[in-house]
Amino acid sequence: MFKSKKYKDSIKLIEKSKLYDPSEALGLVCQTSKAKFDETIEVHVRLGVDSRHADQQVRGAIVLPHGTGKSVRVLVFAKGDRADQARAAGAEFVGDADLVEKIQKENWFDYDVVIATPDMMGTIGRLGRVLGPKGLMPNPKAGTVTMDVAKAVQEAKAGKIEYRLDKTNIIHCPIGKASFGAEKLGENFDTLLGAIIKAKPAAAKGQYIKSCVLASTMGPGIKVNPGRIG
Repeated sequence: MFKSKKYKDSIKLIEKSKLYDPSEALGLVCQTSKAKFDETIEVHVRLGVDSRHADQQVRGAIVLPHGTGKSVRVLVFAKGDRADQARAAGAEFVGDADLVEKIQKENWFDYDVVIATPDMMGTIGRLGRVLGPKGLMPNPKAGTVTMDVAKAVQEAKAGKIEYRLDKTNIIHCPIGKASFGAEKLGENFDTLLGAIIKAKPAAAKGQYIKSCVLASTMGPGIKVNPGRIG
């Protein structure tokens, strides 16, 4: 695998076997973000749970204090007054059966978050196979199935992110851009990890946070000491 000179330079700043304190890791991840664009900083957390069991699922949503640095396009499935509220709150796309048809016929995905009122779930249920694999299907646990569409749109625009386990028991989440600097990234990191710790299932045994890695879009992974989180 080809590694660029910038990547090789970044690697030199990191001790591979070291587990860094969160603050030190966040400083390093900014230092190793050397691309010409503003790289996204991601956190990858492996949990001591088994996602195959319903009572060990970890999923939720949280508004990051400083957002993600990404402009978010919101699609809302709603009718009548709720549709008007969604538009007023800044949703880019608002509709009902017409948008379901557009997604089905045109394979349309020019949006980042999908919100729906509860009465629309029957109509959009058939989109589960399409939206589900992309993580876009509205879900009550993520706050994207709600009657308060205005609040949901505003939160999505403000930097609300969803965290959920993948099949390998890892949560992958963006916590901002390299340009945020270590302090703002640190506040976003603490908010996300605090939510994940709070969501610990009662059925989880032993060490909950097994490992945590920070990385920029083009940079190397930096290991965070799990014992220093929370």
